Amino acid sequence: MTMALALACLAIVLGGIMKGAIGAGVPVIAAPALTMLFDVQTAVAILVVPNLLSNVVQGWTYRRQAMPPRFLALFAGGAMAGVVVGSWLLAVLSKDVLSLFVVAAVVLYIALRIARPGWVLKMPLAQRLAAPAGALGGLLQGATGISAPASITFLNAMRLGRETFIGTISIYFLLMTAMQIPALWGLGILTGERLAQGFAALALVLLSMPFGTWLGKRARPEVFDRIMLGTLAVLSAKMLYDVVA
Repeated sequence: MTMALALACLAIVLGGIMKGAIGAGVPVIAAPALTMLFDVQTAVAILVVPNLLSNVVQGWTYRRQAMPPRFLALFAGGAMAGVVVGSWLLAVLSKDVLSLFVVAAVVLYIALRIARPGWVLKMPLAQRLAAPAGALGGLLQGATGISAPASITFLNAMRLGRETFIGTISIYFLLMTAMQIPALWGLGILTGERLAQGFAALALVLLSMPFGTWLGKRARPEVFDRIMLGTLAVLSAKMLYDVVA
């Protein structure tokens, strides 16, 4: 358990660094790691507190650079609906099935990032796709703790600037998690113990985010992409091995 705790803390710190650098990273890195060490329900429940409050910080900091209110309403509104359905799936599906969903979400995210690195989504089409992309991200977030295959890939395709991306994704995560918390509590997945663990995780995230912010202003975004994709590849392979072994 001591080794598992150390690995969990390392994953959360790495996620916090990524969060500070590029605006996303806590659920993307930490959720697969915590799933591998514990289970999907525990991972999702622990991460709701750091997801909510770290995005309060970044959402407020970059609020003026975020996408226009109409786009945010469609994107985040879809997520708030999707996360409720995803939370219900989290409650009713088995541990192994949920783990496979996490692996599938991670592999899809990696594949999309590698396969279409130069594709640009124009604003008129992005506006029409904002609600369904947000809803799919919310569904994945509720069921697996990782909305990235839909949410981050969608925003990356728009080729937003760093500050606009961080402001937009932070508001998206903030509103989605605000809906996710009462859903998980009502389903009995978010307990007092997991809530306390979430605040401990939040401390690690908030301590590591400033370092990530410092790095993000100095290093090329491709560096963080490669680190994230490599880490996710290792984690998903380990989770898949644990399920089928």
